[in-house]
Amino acid sequence: MRAVDTNVLVRLVTRDDPGQALQADTFVEKGAWVSVLALAEATWVLESVYALDASYLAATIEMLLNHKDLTLQDPDVVEAALELFRPRPALGFSDCLMLHIARKAGTCHSARSTVPLERSRERRSFRGFTSILFTLWGRPSPFVVCHSCG
Repeated sequence: MRAVDTNVLVRLVTRDDPGQALQADTFVEKGAWVSVLALAEATWVLESVYALDASYLAATIEMLLNHKDLTLQDPDVVEAALELFRPRPALGFSDCLMLHIARKAGTCHSARSTVPLERSRERRSFRGFTSILFTLWGRPSPFVVCHSCG
């Protein structure tokens, strides 16, 4: 099985270049594997370059999960991240994905180590998690901490 990169995923979704979209379709038609890294990069490109809103991004991730020719790495983790992201898009899909990768690995502490040591601006609790809004590079950046990790 082939592995796809971010560009193939973006072409499958955006179809903005018919020739490249056809090449992407042909590349994955015999089956292709998608790493969580390629998925995270693709969501970043779709948000920042193509300005997709959160609801469209969530639908896109679901489409990739259900794509007949794609096998996503840790689909249970991607589904859990998507479930967390849908009602709270300000968290960002990549942060939701990092949290659930850390949870699957048996620890949330590795995810917490990426939190910038700046003052908290907002704190909200939901379903056993706390959303903390930090200022990162001059703009708000949400981060999620698992309550069971302390």
